[in-house]
Parts: sequence; structure tokens; C-alpha cells
Amino acid sequence: MSEPFYLSVATLGAAFRSGALDPLAVTKAFLERIAQLNPTLKCYKAIAEGAVAAAEASRTRHRSGTPLGPLDGVPVAVKDNYFTHDLPTTAGTTAPGISFPMVDSTPVERLRAAGAVILGKTVTHEFAWGTVTPPVANPWDTGRVPGGSSGGSASALAAGLCAAALGSDTGGSVRIPASLCGVVGLKATFGAISRHGIVPHSWSLDHPGPLTRTVEDAALMFDVLAGPDERDPATLLAADALDGGTAKSLAELTIGVCRRHFFDHVEPDVLGAVEAAIQFYQARGARVREFDLPLLDYGLGAIFAIELASSTAYHDVSLRAGEVASFTSDVRDLVEMGRLVAAPDYLKAEQYRTALIEGFRAVMEEVDLIVTPTEPLVAWPIGEWTARIGGEDESVLAASWRLTYPFNLTGMPAISLPCGFDRDGLPIGLQIAGRPFEEACVLGAAAAYESAHPWTGRRPPL
Repeated sequence: MSEPFYLSVATLGAAFRSGALDPLAVTKAFLERIAQLNPTLKCYKAIAEGAVAAAEASRTRHRSGTPLGPLDGVPVAVKDNYFTHDLPTTAGTTAPGISFPMVDSTPVERLRAAGAVILGKTVTHEFAWGTVTPPVANPWDTGRVPGGSSGGSASALAAGLCAAALGSDTGGSVRIPASLCGVVGLKATFGAISRHGIVPHSWSLDHPGPLTRTVEDAALMFDVLAGPDERDPATLLAADALDGGTAKSLAELTIGVCRRHFFDHVEPDVLGAVEAAIQFYQARGARVREFDLPLLDYGLGAIFAIELASSTAYHDVSLRAGEVASFTSDVRDLVEMGRLVAAPDYLKAEQYRTALIEGFRAVMEEVDLIVTPTEPLVAWPIGEWTARIGGEDESVLAASWRLTYPFNLTGMPAISLPCGFDRDGLPIGLQIAGRPFEEACVLGAAAAYESAHPWTGRRPPL
């Protein structure tokens, strides 16, 4: 255990409790690695001055036999749209006149209470828009994007610059970079994890979530992060349902496969890896049931209308003050476009969302889980804005979130986990979605696949 950088949260926690590893020494090792690699990857925005003191406090607790839990002493990175009391929050913007409170968001508050060591803030695409996260590089190929908008968190985790990280997911921004960087990303049920103290993007679509090295680690992070918070009404509405459900053996599962939308226009290597994953489940007793949901044909327009309008409403003061002129060009265009979403269009999009939720509810009466690719493609080169998929050119923005956004519209839990590599050695992601508040079923099925495949043991060629 001389190098802790690719150890799981569970393994680190156990080593701290047994005395095999020292939280302070581990934190210092991570900080040294960040100093070495961050100039290349550009995934950290700022480093926490209090990280060493937090690790010292954790070491004291472990030596006295009073650790706070499985995360005590574990080095964690935080996306730069989460408020922190000891580090400024920028939400990825340098626009003048915009500032955020120096207080802890609820998720950060809960991590600190569990003893986690906050290493620093990771770069986000400005205001959590976009799927590129400039200037962050993908550790698997530094000429390629890490995905976004939580690209800094995913890049840092994949490169061994933290043991776990926080991201946020409005249309796929946890799962997209998880897939492209070869790590695990969990978007829990809407309302399961508090959004208090996170810079809003779209109130009804935003989902905080962890990025981790393993599915077990995602479950450990979820257990700490989830729960009611009086400062986020959505969590209060969800409180009665938030028991996580129960895990099922693979032989008890019925897995849904929707060829429409989720398997259209997918790169061959990605398609092959996901088909092999479906066969894995089937070979171990799971029943596979194909279904069709024609409503999916219209989802991109609906979520785009909701997201544009919501984001523009949040930025209304900045728009009127002229501060949006200082946003990066892609984000400025999107924020200004939101003013073109008419009220009838927004209402129709919300009506569509209701119909889609009902459609998935009916499907989930027949299946336990839905399995899809996370992304139709692997990480694309920095600076490219279109990709050729299935013989057609497609915007990488549209391509990268078209398989993830349905579960933001519906609020269903969904996880991305490594599912192999393409012919160039780039990671492929498998997405598993489940019924609301049945995270245990989603995590259990993901863990079963992960345990039979060695993907998490591979490291980027840094």
C-alpha cells in the first residue's frame, strides 16, 4: 500500500482503521501528486489549505479508535459549483460582479461531518453548462476532453488525484465524464441528495452526485450524502421514500432494453461492449425484456427548453446587468437563448416530461432496471464540435447527453460504470437506471457486473 492513489474509498477506510495507512501521510501524498500532475490535467481550480489539518484530526480519531465512519480520512475533491466555507466558489466563471457565499453546501457539510478530507475544488464547465470542461484534459489521452460539466472531478479521480469527488448532473454531467474518464458516476433519485448550497442550473433537473472508483464507493458516498434537508424542499418531499430499496440477485432481475433512442447511432465498439454486458446479465439468470417508448423521440427538445429557460431565469440579474457579456461564448449563447423560450413552449415541455415519467413508470412495472450505453461515443479530441456516429455527423453536445438526459427529466436513479475500452484504449460506460429510490437495486446490479470485470484495475497512461 505504498501508493494510495488508486485505492478505493472502502480500502482506504479499512486501512486507516487497521493502522496500515495513516490519513495524514495519504493526504500529503495526494497533495504532492496534484502538484505534479495538475499542470498537465488542469483539473483542480484550488487546493484547500485546511486539508492537512483535517487529515491530522482524522489521524487522531483513528489512533484513539473513534473514527467518524468509513469516509474518515478519505481525500475527496469538490466540484467548483458547491459552496465551501474555506475556498471561494466561482462556478467556473471569471465574469465580474459575480460572487458566492463562503459557507458549506449541505453535501460538503455532510462529508466533513463524516471525516472526509476536502482536498480542493475541481474545474467545472462555466455554470455547469457544456460537456467539455475547458481547459481540463482526459487522463486517458490528454488531447481529448474529459466530458462535462463535472470534467474536473472525473479527470482528477481517474488520474489518482483524489479518492472520490462530487459532481452535479442536470442532463448527464456526472455520468458523461464518468463514462469518458473510466470511473463510476451516480445520479441518485431527484430529491435524494440536497442541492442546498450548489449554484443552481435548472431547479427541477439538478442532481448532486458522487464520482468514485468503484460501485461500493458510490454506495458509501450515497449513504453519507443522502437524506432530508429542510433547506431543500425536494428532499423533504422525498424523505418518506428514501430507504434505498433492496438489492436483488441477478436471477431475480428483469432488465429492460430499449433499442429506440438508446441504441441508435452508437459507435460500434461502444455497442459491442454494452451488448456483452447485457449478455453477462442474461447468462447469470436475469431476464431481458425489450420495450419501446416512442416518446423518447421528442425528449431533446423538451429538456433543452426546460434547461434553457431555467438557467436564463437564474441568470436574469446578470443578464440585466450586462454581466453575461463576460461569460464564455458557448455559455453566453445558451443563457441568452433561454429568453427565446416562450411560455407555451416551456409548458409543453413540462407536459411532455409528465408524459415521459408516466411512460417510464409503466415500463418499470414490467422491469427492475434499464440497461443502456452511457455515451454513444468515447472521449473526442479537444476542439472538435461534431462527431461521426453511425455514418452521420452529430453535435458532440447533443450526442453526449442524449442517452443520459431522460433520467434527469424523470428523476430516476442512474449510474455509469466502466464497461471496457475501445480499440484505441479509451473508456466505455455502461448505464443502469432503476425505479425512484431503489438505489440499492441499481447499485447491486452494477456491483455484480463490476466484480466480474477487471476494468477498474486499469490505469491511465500518465
